[in-house]
Amino acid sequence: MRLNKFLSAAFLTAAVFSTVTGVAAAAQCGNNSAGFDAWKQEFKSEANARGISPKLLDKVFAGVNYNTATIRADRGQKSFKLSFDQFMQKRGGATIISRGKGMKKNNAALFAKIEQRYGVPAGPLIAIWGMETGFGSYMGNEHILSAVATLAYDCRRTEYFTDQFYAALQLAGSGTLAMSARGAAHGEIGQTQFLPRNVVKFGVDGDGDGRVDLVRSRADALASTANFLRGHGWQPGGGYQPGQANYGALQQWNAATVYQQAIAHIGARIDGE
Repeated sequence: MRLNKFLSAAFLTAAVFSTVTGVAAAAQCGNNSAGFDAWKQEFKSEANARGISPKLLDKVFAGVNYNTATIRADRGQKSFKLSFDQFMQKRGGATIISRGKGMKKNNAALFAKIEQRYGVPAGPLIAIWGMETGFGSYMGNEHILSAVATLAYDCRRTEYFTDQFYAALQLAGSGTLAMSARGAAHGEIGQTQFLPRNVVKFGVDGDGDGRVDLVRSRADALASTANFLRGHGWQPGGGYQPGQANYGALQQWNAATVYQQAIAHIGARIDGE
């Protein structure tokens, strides 16, 4: 069961969330914490006018604070400026390849099922899984709703993260995202680090338990990752190295060229290419 279908029944109509670009134009952005409390009140008014319940908004914003760690991380993404070899060393590429081969063998039935459904082989999925969270060993410790709200308020990428925050509200309203949930610095969720909008669009139930849990279920996280790639043009049977049919789908996972190259390289070693 796809998460976006589940949410449409459990929360609000999809129309409320279909277009949010520019939603927070009236809510004044800022580059430090000084205006955050005022922004929260303005955003709550705008969100309520779009049909989001005041009860939900009060509950969410009661726990939302300006997150300086998120801003610091957003301004300091230096690893993406490294050479490929430097990046692989920093991310532990050799270890991911070694452990990844074991992950593929030990979860062969799961990866076969995912490839049959989405056409995505194990290699790139394991590469993403390993690089994002060390195969689920560390998924971040930032308050997700605070992180996304802070970036929605921040002037650097206001529109993009306003959309992400509306998606986070959608997840919180359905009970899919706990008010206290923790994740990565930009509000990424789960074992392969989905931003909230991607959870809504591409989250799937990979283990058949009737719910989508990208934190506790590796099957859900990996199937959702495959669904993301398929949704971004992945062609079953096509290659995924630079210049091949599916490299463009990998480019949609992360904008950094060195990250894209690492996924392709690690994935190929795991898949035995």
